Amino acid sequence: MKSETLINKKDFYKTLTRLALPIAFQSLMLAAVAAGDALMLGKVAQNEMTAVSLATQIQFVQNMFLGAITAAGAILGAQYWGKGDKDTLENIFNMMLRFGGIISVLFFLACELAPELLMHIFTPDAVLISIGSSYLRIAGWSYLFTGVSQCYLTVMKVSDHVKPCAFISSCAVLLNIGLNAVFIFGLFGLPAMQARGAALATTLSRIIELVLCIVLSSKPSYIRPAWERFLKLPGQLKKDFARQCLPLMGGSLCWGVGFTSYTAIMGHVGTDAAAANSIAAVVRDLICCMCNGIGSAAGIMVGNELGAGRLERGKAYGIKLKNISYVIGFISAALVLAVTPLIIRMVVLTDQAGEYLLGMMLVMAVYMIGRCINTVVINGVLDGAFVLHWPPILVYACTCLDEVGKIPWVMLRFRKYKWVQDLTR
Repeated sequence: MKSETLINKKDFYKTLTRLALPIAFQSLMLAAVAAGDALMLGKVAQNEMTAVSLATQIQFVQNMFLGAITAAGAILGAQYWGKGDKDTLENIFNMMLRFGGIISVLFFLACELAPELLMHIFTPDAVLISIGSSYLRIAGWSYLFTGVSQCYLTVMKVSDHVKPCAFISSCAVLLNIGLNAVFIFGLFGLPAMQARGAALATTLSRIIELVLCIVLSSKPSYIRPAWERFLKLPGQLKKDFARQCLPLMGGSLCWGVGFTSYTAIMGHVGTDAAAANSIAAVVRDLICCMCNGIGSAAGIMVGNELGAGRLERGKAYGIKLKNISYVIGFISAALVLAVTPLIIRMVVLTDQAGEYLLGMMLVMAVYMIGRCINTVVINGVLDGAFVLHWPPILVYACTCLDEVGKIPWVMLRFRKYKWVQDLTR
């Protein structure tokens, strides 16, 4: 049976829009925080902006761990939600909280006890290390709250509460941006804290985000942690969770370490290259919002169908979403090219950093095609690379074009259709 005959196009696009737009908006709000940091700190000094951009790579690595944990929870949770098994979804929630909490505490301790050592990974510049370390000592507290709130938000998404999830994230982001301005520039009589102000704004907004998650999840229609079963979970479910989580975590870490190493490489190339890369990363994250939304929606839609035992329809959904990813990829590439002149005029950089930024934006246009396709279809594994004193633009190209190279392997894996499985019991 052809995949198109299994899909009611009106229902498909209605569901995709209902899921993808709030998630894309949430992704946009998160990217807006980084954009706000970059623009506001860029008004203070290039070094402040660059140091914070490098320091936030620590949270990026934490998010790789949390992403694997919440993705495993989303895969299983979507299927059990599709099956109507709320008790098992509560147990999955408990597992995410346990593992996510452990990861968050470890990253918090690293930021509080050894921030200078962490910054040395990304740059040899003493000024950037000093600024970044002061940022991490404050922002490290936010990592404690992020791990818990991400678990809450994931369960909301898979249990058909996508809009409230987006509302919570949006409130936290808008608060973060507002507090950024207050603390960075020292508004309303407060001292100008610059990079430390950005860290304080992030921490306070994460606290509010978690409070909103807990309050909203207390309503009757929401899934909450089953605290009475928090330490006693079904053995088979633990195995199923580990079977999903460990490969995802391995893949995420390979991709994350490789991706983070790119930032470290640019940081060691020089402060101008690192500054240009900081702006390019902000633009990339803003434009990737739609493919992130469709990617998340794809996992929920396909997971619900497979969990309900409708394997052929789940397969048809996967094929349809893969085709949509091509369109999103080329639109994103065109958008990068369209905004490049505007971005170069907006930011305040040295002449050398400005030249680097122009080259990076052109490379990114090609990168976006692969990024969008791979985000929607599958999270690929990113191999690291090394640099032999090449020009910064060539270095940046090597860190981006892997997304294009992954496409044939991703498509080969996709067309084997081994992912068409019902994982519920």
